[in-house]
Amino acid sequence: MAFQPVVDLQEGRIDTHEALVRGPKGESAASILGQVTEANVYAFDQACRVRAIEMAAQLGLGGDLNINFMPRAVYEPRACIRMTLDAALRTGFPTDRLTFEFTENEHIAEEAHILSIMQEYRRHGFRIALDDFGTGYSGLSRLANLRPDIIKLDRALVVDCDRDRVRLEILRSMVAMGRGIGVKVVAEGVERLGEVEALRSVGVRFMQGYFFARPIFEGVATLAGINWPATAP
Repeated sequence: MAFQPVVDLQEGRIDTHEALVRGPKGESAASILGQVTEANVYAFDQACRVRAIEMAAQLGLGGDLNINFMPRAVYEPRACIRMTLDAALRTGFPTDRLTFEFTENEHIAEEAHILSIMQEYRRHGFRIALDDFGTGYSGLSRLANLRPDIIKLDRALVVDCDRDRVRLEILRSMVAMGRGIGVKVVAEGVERLGEVEALRSVGVRFMQGYFFARPIFEGVATLAGINWPATAP
């Protein structure tokens, strides 16, 4: 696993860390995910969750931990969450600091299945984040039906938002929408200072991206290791 921080620009702190799959020698996520098939997707999904929690505990990770999961790997929510709970109990990692992220890059016709997963996870105190929001199937109808706790705005919306008035107005509207419905908004893929300042100008408080810190293989960023903009608190 590698871990990348999500920062809180309002308070000048690390809000959470996202666990990102890597190979045993730091190989890219794409090279690992390319080996996932229908035959091994359940075992892979379970192994990633357990390893993320184990490493977070070993590294003394502060704040919350975001773990990605694949809805198609969860055949029965109550049974599939058992190993996650066992790993948290065994390592002493508090379950109320866990957020599960999912993205819909493949259409899942049965939205009821995703809702059943979310219901079971929330029963254990987990939060749910809808990743890559604004692209693919992660659109407004999905937001209205699933009602996650967090939406993560995709890099495709964030890129060059300081140079594109239309993008910036769309982002402004999404921030206002999130505030209105009580959903936390995180901007992903923030890579330039201009993007940071533009996002902040429309009310984005939480950001993630190479500008602040790259994913750290088998390690976590510290407050001192974050590249803060000069105007951060």
